[in-house]
Amino acid sequence: MRTRLLVARHGNTFAPGELVRRVGITDLPLVNSGFTQGNKLGNYLKTNGLIPDVIFTSKLKRAIQTAEQAQKTMGTHLSIETLAIFNEIDYGPDENLPEEEVVARLGKEAIYAWETQAIVPEGWNVDPSLLIQNWVDFSLRIRKEYPGKTCLVVTSNGIARFAPYLTGDFAAFSAQYGIKVATGGLCVFEHKEPSGTWDCLAWNVKPQ
Repeated sequence: MRTRLLVARHGNTFAPGELVRRVGITDLPLVNSGFTQGNKLGNYLKTNGLIPDVIFTSKLKRAIQTAEQAQKTMGTHLSIETLAIFNEIDYGPDENLPEEEVVARLGKEAIYAWETQAIVPEGWNVDPSLLIQNWVDFSLRIRKEYPGKTCLVVTSNGIARFAPYLTGDFAAFSAQYGIKVATGGLCVFEHKEPSGTWDCLAWNVKPQ
C-alpha cells in the first residue's frame, strides 16, 4: 500500500516591482500572481492524477488561499484542516525586513547555509529538531489515518525544506537537490508499508 504526501509552497505574496521582504510569521495574503499559481497547482494535480483525498495547510492566509485556488481548478470541495505546525518560521530580528538588510546583517555565508543545508542563522526563532519531529509525527498520522491516500500540505519555504528528513538521509538529499522550494512549487513523497522512510518522487516542480 502506497501513501502519497504532496508538499506545496504557497503562491506569491509580492507583486512585480514590490520590495521583497523576508516574511515568516507575518500573515500576508496572496497577490494576483499568487492566486494564479494556486490555480496552476490545482491544474497540475488534476492533470497528473494527484488530486488529494485530504488537504492540510498552515493557519496563514497565503497557504489557505493557495489551497482554495487549487481546489477551484480541481473541482474539489474538501475541508481544509489548518495546523500551526505548518506555519512559516519566525525570522526574529529579520522578520518582515527587506532582503538586502537581512543579508547585510547575517552575511551571505549564513544565508547560503540556510538555503542549502537548513542551518538556522543566529537570532531566528527556529528549533530545527522540533520542525523535523513535526514532519515525522505528521507522516505517522497520515500513514495511520489515510493509508493508501493522497494528502496535500500547503506550507511555507522554511517548513517545507525540512520535509526531506522523511527520506532518512537529509544530507544525501540536500547534496542532490536544492532544498529551497519556489513559490507555487510542488514536492511529491511516497511511502510503502512497512518502511520507516519515504521516497521523494519529485522536488520543487513548478506547475505551468
